[in-house]
Amino acid sequence: MSLFRTKSIASLQAEANAEHGYKRTLGPISLISLGIGSVVGAGIFVQTGQAAALYGGPAIAISFIVSGIACLFAGLCYAELASMIPVSGSAYTYTYGSLGEVLAWVVGWCLILEYLFSGAAVAVSWSGATRDILREFNLVLPDAISRAPLDVVDGNLVRTGALINFPAVFISLLLTYILYIGIKESSRFNNVMVVIKVGVLLALIGYGINYFFGHRAEVMANLTPFIPENSGTFGEHGWSGVFRGAGAIFFAYVGFDCVSAAAQETKNPQRDLPIGLLGTLAIVSFLFISVSLVLTGMVHYSKLNVDAPFIFALQQVEAPAYFRYLIEAATLAGLTSVILVSLLGQPRIFFAMAKDGLLPSTFAKIHPKYGTPHVTTWITGISCAVIAGLFPLNLLGELISIGTLLAFALVCAGVLMLRHREPNLPRPFRTPFVPLVPVLGIVICVMQMFSLPSITWLNLTIWMALGFAVYFGYSRKHSKLAKA
Repeated sequence: MSLFRTKSIASLQAEANAEHGYKRTLGPISLISLGIGSVVGAGIFVQTGQAAALYGGPAIAISFIVSGIACLFAGLCYAELASMIPVSGSAYTYTYGSLGEVLAWVVGWCLILEYLFSGAAVAVSWSGATRDILREFNLVLPDAISRAPLDVVDGNLVRTGALINFPAVFISLLLTYILYIGIKESSRFNNVMVVIKVGVLLALIGYGINYFFGHRAEVMANLTPFIPENSGTFGEHGWSGVFRGAGAIFFAYVGFDCVSAAAQETKNPQRDLPIGLLGTLAIVSFLFISVSLVLTGMVHYSKLNVDAPFIFALQQVEAPAYFRYLIEAATLAGLTSVILVSLLGQPRIFFAMAKDGLLPSTFAKIHPKYGTPHVTTWITGISCAVIAGLFPLNLLGELISIGTLLAFALVCAGVLMLRHREPNLPRPFRTPFVPLVPVLGIVICVMQMFSLPSITWLNLTIWMALGFAVYFGYSRKHSKLAKA
């Protein structure tokens, strides 16, 4: 069927070796930094406390392990495909070469959710963190220019009286300009942000360990019971809360796959992409699990449903003011780098889809001086700024996790398909224990999807219906594979 026509692996590998206009400037350390920059942000700084309070309690650490295992299986599959097909497009391109055009479109449409919506959602979080930090110094931004003019109340979209979330718009456009002038400059900026926030997170872990030895009885009381008894409602603590929490905090891991989206800017993609993907997962999993234990050990989980749980926890245990300021600085650094990498990944997905004819050729233009996809960079940045300036975080975050889980499951299926269809292809990196690893990746991703509420599935259905309208209205007729 024409819907499931696939691009040959040989043609994809030829694209990787062809002149494409991108500058190859990234090595394995830069890729790991890029991945950490994308992952360590709003999920760990904001959602950890909320998920602990609402779903998992201290066992939110187990939720991070469950989501981390799903990402590990998907990451191993990503690494095999990225080493075979080192081109921009990430999961979209891998699916096009394994499962077919229509499923590749589904993945590309889901990746728009992951990068564009998460960029906007984190920009809103950045605005909220900025307000909280300024308030520490008795500086208050007016609500009219620092909050979303729209909100969701009882399922209805209502006006709040505000005009625009200006800080969210400002950071979106500033980072768009940084990306416009070049990937190398963007990578240097991201590296600085990563060093700051990882260093402070390690300091937080060290502070928590020291606090444990000084207040052992209090910490053990906060961590007991480790898995709170279920309230009688699915997902509110107990083991169902652990899995519901895993689905909710999966947003914390969203973005590690952006490493593979930068394939055409990587010096040695066959070697460096697997290192970048798996290195990112190893580091962020350690940080997430350790920090969640520190947070729920210092303060009882029931008190953590706040906008800035780490700052709140440090205030509760009367941490020194200078240390609290360091955590605030790390929060801003973390959120900033996540927005940067989200805005970096989306234009490269557009670029890959446009090269295949599924989007207009304008989306594939490369700046002659900076070597960046400048048209789609500005389209992405302006769209992100508009969305972040108008809509609240709770509305933006609904679709991100479920769309990304679907994309991850299809990547795992792509490895299975290619191992069956083309078993003799050279694979610089091979996913171990096939078919076990891809199958487990699919199962865990699907389980986490079904742990999410029905309203999220409804929103995904609406988003995918819009995507299929674009595909059947434009993309299928203009596909270069169809013309060939």
